[in-house]
Amino acid sequence: MTPSSFDSMTILIYDGTWYGLLCCIYDVYEYKLGPVSVSTKEQHQPDAFSNTQEVFTSAEHAKRVLKGLHTKLSPTGMAAIYSCYLSELPEMASVIIRYARLLFSSGISEKAYGNPDVLKVSQVAKMVSRERHRMKAFIRFRLTQDDIYYATIEPDFNVLPLIVSHFKNRYADQKWVIYDTKRGYGVFYDLHTTEEIQLDFTVDPDKPTDTNIFAENEEQYQTLWKDYFKHVSIDSRKNTALHVRHVPRRYWKHLTEKQV
Repeated sequence: MTPSSFDSMTILIYDGTWYGLLCCIYDVYEYKLGPVSVSTKEQHQPDAFSNTQEVFTSAEHAKRVLKGLHTKLSPTGMAAIYSCYLSELPEMASVIIRYARLLFSSGISEKAYGNPDVLKVSQVAKMVSRERHRMKAFIRFRLTQDDIYYATIEPDFNVLPLIVSHFKNRYADQKWVIYDTKRGYGVFYDLHTTEEIQLDFTVDPDKPTDTNIFAENEEQYQTLWKDYFKHVSIDSRKNTALHVRHVPRRYWKHLTEKQV
């Protein structure tokens, strides 16, 4: 393959995975590419003025890039890059590539916020971190007839990979599923390991009274939970604006205490 000219933009087409993005970084150096932007096959729109190059995902190449990043970044910095990938923001793949090039080529510090790409990585990582903390607080499980605790989420960012270890440690003695209905995948914990799953729903998974899914006494537990929140709430101290700021309305459909 002929290396692209340093004067022209190259669009790297990858599979959208984390390892695929790392392989984009590998290819930038392997083929001595100049300016690049990154896109998935689904998002790519042909551009007559740019070269395109498909990136093939290789575990070996991805691990080499990871090893290199670990020498340049602290654990917090590594987590920030991964969080930016999970943000799913269209521009972040290209930002991560530019950021990696800065790290490898100029040795820039991960705290050099005067650089726009370093600043962007920090800002987006904080946004994803806030969403991760919200999911830890807002997830509500319901018991199914198979004795599996089930919860649905629709986070703004793809934070499910970031909260699995928290729930695995907290509910180590219970089988559970956390399902991201927005992205169509979930994680199942079987008391030993976790695995990614996809479900084919024949009924509405968010109806707690559906006798085809949930345990017979689940509706009673839901009622008790609602009553508890009703009785601990003090009307004279209610501050709706503050409450909505901490618990945005977009999460309410998944909160038992908010269901009428």
